[in-house]
Amino acid sequence: MDILDILREDYRRFPKNQTYSIYADDVYFKDPLNEFRGCDRYKRMIQLIDTLFVKPQLDLHNLQQNGNEIRSDWTLNMTSPLPWKPRLHIPGWSELTLNEQGLIVSHIDYWHCSRLDVLKQNFKLGRGESGMENGE
Repeated sequence: MDILDILREDYRRFPKNQTYSIYADDVYFKDPLNEFRGCDRYKRMIQLIDTLFVKPQLDLHNLQQNGNEIRSDWTLNMTSPLPWKPRLHIPGWSELTLNEQGLIVSHIDYWHCSRLDVLKQNFKLGRGESGMENGE
């Protein structure tokens, strides 16, 4: 199984049973909320998503490799732990870099929305709940 096949399966199962062996021990990770090094820290971050949020789902839209660079386009959906259970939608993409051994040494996530946009999703009322949007 090549790395793209492994990544497709990881997206399908996210956040359960991720394949951490495809990451270098000192992998660099960055997203709009975090920046750190280390596969152990990456693993803890994924476990936190699984613990804190309800029904996290990572939908893969596109996955392509060009040499040692991989890009994935995705949408992360998850229910916030707030009492009114808002569903969050974060569209984005990841840029992964492989070393000579084929391990991921850099994983940088980008969002197609701002951190503020994601925060605001926690406070929107859906049409299905009240028939109105944004409490109007």
